[in-house]
Amino acid sequence: MDLSLDRPEGYLFVRRVAPHAITVVDRELKTSFILSPERAIEDWPVSSAAHLDEGHVENVLELKPELVLLGTGTRQYFPPAAFMAGFLRRGIGIEVMDNAAAARTYDLLASEGRRVVAAFILPTS
Repeated sequence: MDLSLDRPEGYLFVRRVAPHAITVVDRELKTSFILSPERAIEDWPVSSAAHLDEGHVENVLELKPELVLLGTGTRQYFPPAAFMAGFLRRGIGIEVMDNAAAARTYDLLASEGRRVVAAFILPTS
């Protein structure tokens, strides 16, 4: 059987997830960031799901999502209710999962042309 690399075109995708970095297309990111199929917001100032508040909601909404995926690191941690409510009040779905699951789900939804935004929390060094 021949194997070939099928590289998605036309949108930003996650290629690899490690505990301290995530590779988007060919660029390794080592700080928290927000990703949509068209754009990435790097250096998102978040180091833990526990520190998320309503102010962080606006950063994610800049990318106009219909669904938000929150990757909270190597394990799933739920953020404060005020953060979650910031999306739900606007009718935007939000799912919380570890970074690897968030990356897989993001890639699948982005490949379908969905308006998905993933926010990834990476530990600070």
